[in-house]
Amino acid sequence: MDDCDPLDLDAADFAPGEDTAERLALLTLEEAHDLLRLLQAVAGEDGPLSPDVDRWAREIAGRIPSEN
Repeated sequence: MDDCDPLDLDAADFAPGEDTAERLALLTLEEAHDLLRLLQAVAGEDGPLSPDVDRWAREIAGRIPSEN
């Protein structure tokens, strides 16, 4: 990203926070497991973000019941 222009947040088309906060507050259990599987797959790729992704995967895994 070194050669990219900085993101102009004023020009970006974001939904107003007050309209999305409630919708983003919770994931369904199925969504949480889908996200966990995605994070675990990315963490296993040994890329530069793998340690951060692995940390988030462990954090989520500790907060949701297992699928079994």
